[in-house]
Parts: sequence; structure tokens; C-alpha cells
Amino acid sequence: MPKTKDYYEVLGVPRTATQKEISSAFRKLARKFHPDLNANDKQAEARFKELSEAHGVLSDAKKRKLYDEFGPNWAAAEAAGAQPGSSRGGGGFRPDAGSRVEYRTVTPEDMEDLFGEGGGFGDIFGSIFGNTRGRVRQQQVDVEAPINVSLAEVYRGTSRTVELPGGRRVEVKVPAGVKEGTVLRVPGLRATVQVAPDLVFTREGKDGKDLRVMVPVPLHVALRGGEVSAPTIKGGQVKFTIPAETQNGTKIRLKGLGLPDPKGGPPGDMYAEVRVQLPVPMDERTRKWAAEQPI
Repeated sequence: MPKTKDYYEVLGVPRTATQKEISSAFRKLARKFHPDLNANDKQAEARFKELSEAHGVLSDAKKRKLYDEFGPNWAAAEAAGAQPGSSRGGGGFRPDAGSRVEYRTVTPEDMEDLFGEGGGFGDIFGSIFGNTRGRVRQQQVDVEAPINVSLAEVYRGTSRTVELPGGRRVEVKVPAGVKEGTVLRVPGLRATVQVAPDLVFTREGKDGKDLRVMVPVPLHVALRGGEVSAPTIKGGQVKFTIPAETQNGTKIRLKGLGLPDPKGGPPGDMYAEVRVQLPVPMDERTRKWAAEQPI
């Protein structure tokens, strides 16, 4: 016949432990052995039931006193109307009378007392107790993780697969036009978007939809005007005309060539910033012209 387990040994506390110490010990072990955190682990499931059984008795002052006095027969003693101290006072209850032992499992109220409404275990215990009266309010504990994307991915939208503790994988969809620092939420995860700096384009504007790109312009084109090309975020080049006598640093707006609006609004614009380039090597005519200019 297997040895009856001592509830104090199950929780790893001395028989003199306070209610606070008992609850603390149970809370720590319950987190470790809960079946939802140990999928397909029968030993962990059995251990959790054992912990719940022990805590259900020792957390109740009257039941604990009966357990201290009658040991594993405490439930039979309670059913027979025994009071703490009755075994010493000749109350007539016999621990070996063969009464059926009943065990009390942990309730949602016990969980709320242990973990509190904000303890983060509501989702686990809610799955056990269901939609019963007094159910612990569920509160999802989310893993926080960054999601790194390129500016090109921001333009077209993308997705990332993130592995959560326990090996579960979740897919996070990153919408086109998403802003730096945006928090994307999926069950079990809060993903913060981080956009890597781009070598060609700089993101600008209050809503982050506009782009700026540097466009090299030969000196003679800047002086007399003409057609130049600039790269676009979607790929390829766009041609546009700059007016005569365009100054270095001038920004020319190219409407609709920025990033999409994540809310479905119109896309942003691209601003081509002129970078005038001197001819190298400079021809004699240009050199002579420059020398004649006042300083």
C-alpha cells in the first residue's frame, strides 16, 4: 500500500508555516507545474493536482486543524461532524471507520486570492474553470519583442514569424506604411516595429509618409534647367524637369511617390533634393568664367 503523502511535504513547508507562507509556496510551485505550461507532461499534471489538493486543505483554517489532528482521514472526520480536538476529547469519531475521503480542489476564488486580478494567470486558470461565477478575470501576459523591417518592406508591407516561449510560433503582419515604434498585437505578443535606416531614402513628414532623396544634378543643368532622374522606393527611376538656375539644396516635390498610408489615405510625396555637381575635371571655358566672377 503506497505511503500517504503529507500535504506539508507536498508544498515543501514546515507544519508551523503561516497561511502566507503556504500560499506563497503553492503559488511558486503552481506556476512551475501547471499543465498549460507543461504540455503533454503527465507528471507535471499529476504534481499540479497534488499541489492543488494540499493547498485546498491547508489554506482553510478549519480543514487544516482537522488535517493536523486526523491526517489523511480529515475529510471523513469533517463529514462525521468532528471538530478540531475531538480525537482527544472522546468525541466518538474513529479515523479507521472507512468513511469515504473527499478532496477539495483549488477554486477560482483561491486563484484570485493568490494571484490577484492582475497576476497574469487569469488566462490559464480561466481555461480550467470555464465561465463560472466568480471566475478569475482573464489577463493575457504578452511577450514583448522588436520586429526589424527595411524601408522597402514598409512600402509594400510584410510579415514576420516570431517564436514565443514554449516553442509556439505566431505570424505578425506588418502593414504597408507602418510607422517606427508602432506596436502590433497578436495573441501572446506585443511586437514593436523598428525600421532600419535606408541608404537612399530618408523618411520625413508629420505622418511619416513623405520621403527625401538626394539627386545629383550637373552644374550646367542646374544653370539652364533640364531633365534629371531620381530613384523611387518602389524600384526604378522617375524623370522630372528642374527649372533654370536651380539652387543647390532645392527640394522638388514629386507627388504620390512616397509611402502608402496605413489607414488607407492618399500616399505621401517624395522630395528630390538637388545636389549640384561641379564638372570634374573643369574645362577651360568654365574655369575662365568662374575666375571672372566677383567674390
